[in-house]
Amino acid sequence: MAWVYLIIAGVLEIIWAFAMKMSDGFSKPIPSVVTIVTMIASFTLLSLSMKSLPLGTAYTIWTGIGAVGAFLVGIMVLGEQANAMRIAAAVLIVGGLVMMKLSSPA
Repeated sequence: MAWVYLIIAGVLEIIWAFAMKMSDGFSKPIPSVVTIVTMIASFTLLSLSMKSLPLGTAYTIWTGIGAVGAFLVGIMVLGEQANAMRIAAAVLIVGGLVMMKLSSPA
């Protein structure tokens, strides 16, 4: 169950990062509330996953899902630049996440 919590926490991290961008510095109420609610939910699920997963594994996977997910949302939704170096960086992050998962005893 810890891995399910962790994956959902990572997806929620993507949502709160996007909502924070949309909040325009917390000046727009709906995206601001979405940011805070999904942030709390994400942290809660991360903490539940850490009951059985090692700190380094859980935190690295959580931030990696958020980083790569936010990168993809930025490109697909916000029209941010997708050049070779940015894509290579995202691929390296995903590779690190796979290695972290494979090396985890839990």
